[in-house]
Amino acid sequence: MFNRILLTHGSGGKLTHELIKTMFVKNFSNSALNQLADSAVCELPGKKIAFTTDSYVVNPVFFPGGDIGKLAVCGTVNDLSVAGARPLFISCALIMEEGLETAVLEKIIVSLRDAAKKANVKIVTGDTKVVEKGGADKIFINTAGIGIVYSKARLGTQFIRPGDVVIINGPIANHGMAITALRKGMQFETKIQSDCTNLNEITGALIGSLGKGIKFMRDATRGGLSAVLNEVTEGRAWGIEIDEKSVPVDEPVRAMCELLGFDPLYVANEGKVVAIVAPESAEKALKIMRRYKDGKGAAIIGTVKPGLKGRVELKTLMAGRRIVDMPVGEQLPRIC
Repeated sequence: MFNRILLTHGSGGKLTHELIKTMFVKNFSNSALNQLADSAVCELPGKKIAFTTDSYVVNPVFFPGGDIGKLAVCGTVNDLSVAGARPLFISCALIMEEGLETAVLEKIIVSLRDAAKKANVKIVTGDTKVVEKGGADKIFINTAGIGIVYSKARLGTQFIRPGDVVIINGPIANHGMAITALRKGMQFETKIQSDCTNLNEITGALIGSLGKGIKFMRDATRGGLSAVLNEVTEGRAWGIEIDEKSVPVDEPVRAMCELLGFDPLYVANEGKVVAIVAPESAEKALKIMRRYKDGKGAAIIGTVKPGLKGRVELKTLMAGRRIVDMPVGEQLPRIC
């Protein structure tokens, strides 16, 4: 047990999961929470709803490809979407530091508005707090969201079987490297842009077309692809094998990761859905994803394997193999 909260507790890796289990699940335990999904799926008479909340503290608040306002909407929309829901309503609570320029605030509010419009959701309630100078870092945003679970959705790790196929909708690590490049003042011939976007069109189309053929979805945010796959395989009799040459990474992102010593598998994304589908549905899932701008780079990256027993293994470019562990340290704090 830990004595103090560290930055690493917010990384989405091992310490995050330890904190959740030893502090929150221990005290709040119930059937919806204990699923430990990005959204709680709750039963109502005649229907199911998905309910989620998230807080955004990204630094800096404006970055190539987005800002804290767009991020807040997309992050909440995506958490609902990968739960198999159609996002409908969002709340928006702002914690602002004394001295924040009103022009900066208005730019963020307009971004929130535009992102909600694009995702076809409504911001219906909110809250505003102002803290003393030095009590926050410009602005923090909390959003909560509600959506209706599609009747065809049947998602969960309990449905995954050996032979199922792992698919992602495009290149990984863009968000984390866009933030890092901005913080370090690094420039490349091709500017690295965050992949921050809403995924509800892609996920809705997958569920509508594949039904039970799609077993699981998760957006790969903090901890990156590695965190998602390790969450899926934890405690299972099977594991996941991914093929390094099949995992899409844009060349400027790959170059920056190599330069700074980052592994793209562990870097945060804000517009990537990892889907696990039945083998007979894999090609159809790819075609569906590729219909959309944010799915043009969709690829099959791995397979569920019977002998790996809770492990994630990578087939490397050099024809070797290595275990992909759950992230331990905090590579990039304040990334979302």
